[in-house]
Amino acid sequence: MKRIALLGMPNTGKSTLFNRISGASARVGNWPGITVDLTSAKVLLGGHMAELVDLPGIYDLHGFSEDEQVVRHFLAHNPLDLAIVLLNSSQIDRQLSLLLQLKKLNIPMLLALNMSDEAKKAGIRIDIDNLAKALNMPVLQISAKYGEGLPKALQMAATVINQAKDGGDLARIAQLLEEDQQIEQEMGSLLEHHVHIPISLSDSTTDKIDKLLLHKWLGLPLFFLAMYLLFQFIFTAGKPLQDGLTWALLALRNWALEPIFATSPLWLSGLMLDGIYNGLATVAAFVPIIVLFFLVMCMVEDSGYLSRAAFLMDALMAKMGLDGRGFVMMLMGFGCNVPALMGTRMMRSRPMRLLTMLVIPLSLCSARLQVFIFIITALFTASQAPLVLFALYLMSFFTMFLTALLFQGQYKNNEPFILELPPYRFPTLRQIVLRGWLEVKHFLKRASKFIVIGVVMVWALTHFPSNAAPASVGTYAGQIGALFAPILDPLGINNQLAIALIFGFVAKEIVVGALAVIYGLQGDALMAQMATQIDWVQAMSFMLFTLIYTPCLSTIATLRSESKSAGFMWLSIAWSLSLAWLVSFVFYQGARYLGF
Repeated sequence: MKRIALLGMPNTGKSTLFNRISGASARVGNWPGITVDLTSAKVLLGGHMAELVDLPGIYDLHGFSEDEQVVRHFLAHNPLDLAIVLLNSSQIDRQLSLLLQLKKLNIPMLLALNMSDEAKKAGIRIDIDNLAKALNMPVLQISAKYGEGLPKALQMAATVINQAKDGGDLARIAQLLEEDQQIEQEMGSLLEHHVHIPISLSDSTTDKIDKLLLHKWLGLPLFFLAMYLLFQFIFTAGKPLQDGLTWALLALRNWALEPIFATSPLWLSGLMLDGIYNGLATVAAFVPIIVLFFLVMCMVEDSGYLSRAAFLMDALMAKMGLDGRGFVMMLMGFGCNVPALMGTRMMRSRPMRLLTMLVIPLSLCSARLQVFIFIITALFTASQAPLVLFALYLMSFFTMFLTALLFQGQYKNNEPFILELPPYRFPTLRQIVLRGWLEVKHFLKRASKFIVIGVVMVWALTHFPSNAAPASVGTYAGQIGALFAPILDPLGINNQLAIALIFGFVAKEIVVGALAVIYGLQGDALMAQMATQIDWVQAMSFMLFTLIYTPCLSTIATLRSESKSAGFMWLSIAWSLSLAWLVSFVFYQGARYLGF
């Protein structure tokens, strides 16, 4: 099988091109360092079955970051039939150095100049034919975002593969990777003879927007205002979709499932309907809002705004021992903590990585979001809902900043912060739809692994021993709740909520399903029952604890593997549990003291 590698600097569109060629689902985002692991897919090219590998973006083949080491190790130990090097046409003067480093490895190579439309707007003209002759390799312009030039690129890649004799001498490549000679002189000559760059590059649209969004005083308030408006839009547009799906799921139970299990043993119908179906249906009802959230966040990520947010936050983050990259990883954590933790590999300083990894699990991830949307919808009005959710996001930031402040002395860092601000872009409809589908697929995958098992276990705990009333104190669930009562009663968290929290340790998606099983209800009936069982103060205390306490098992496993330290993993678990209890205690007892 042939092997093709995609190489280039961060934010040049490698993952977008990977998706275009392979139809796979590598994540696409508009900030440096989004690709942090090796992603591969099998493609048919030039009559050959080939393995296409998307390597991490790097600035220098001879650098010392973990991503650069990953690329060097891959090139030194894996023969390549073709390397497709992707450069940003509008930044070719800064990116040619990487190409010339790679060229010395004598690997069959194809240069793809991406984002040619942005170069044209900036007045940059590239003599493709003569540049190809000077480099002695095929060169062409493409648009990975829109797919322009892709057929020609694939045809050219097939030609290079068919003409290449082998993937190069690995021993020689390993030797050459240790050398750094004449790169600067050769790059200067190529730029002087084959590329025209005007004295002043201009992107008037980007500059005009940045004057407002990067304003010294207005920048951060505008960012948080934009986040609040996004939440308002998500709730307003998502509520009808949620209501429609809830009605459909309830109708399916009443009209189809209940007749099917009418003659089944009582325990079987209870397990299937009150256990598995109620749990899954309650979680599934909130999927439209979750998908809408990620569709909106996809547009924000790909627009280039998150890089600006990192820039705005850098001064504040520096006071806490972090930098703007850490803020970007926090924002990534709002989707899922796992890729955000892996994204810290772009940081060369280990203390910086560890401090960032300590705060990321406090990000309000999508799994927690499902829990909050459910509780908020049940206990708060439509006008209050966006404010409550926004307050939870602010609390998420507060706990992350507090953690960084308290632990910065233990993880001291002196690494400078360098972040390239990309021009503003709007994602294509294909990118937006693909992102939404990925989130649905992620949910279904987790549902098959965790939620079904979780709701079955919750049903068993709430229905056994069989001589006890379901969900009563006499059941195993009631006994477990009573065991944790001295710890959770001061927080206003009752036995039923305690059981949901315990299973939330495995995966937060189980929490909502567990509540449906515990109360034996779904949809509006479950929400109405919840509203009679707890008040808004208890609901907020429960959500605060869920926001802060121990992340899911996947996050814990990633913490262990990325930090390479079991002690650090246990520190994270102990700190999040302690902080969750303290914040919920202060809120609940304070609210009760004030008479709420």
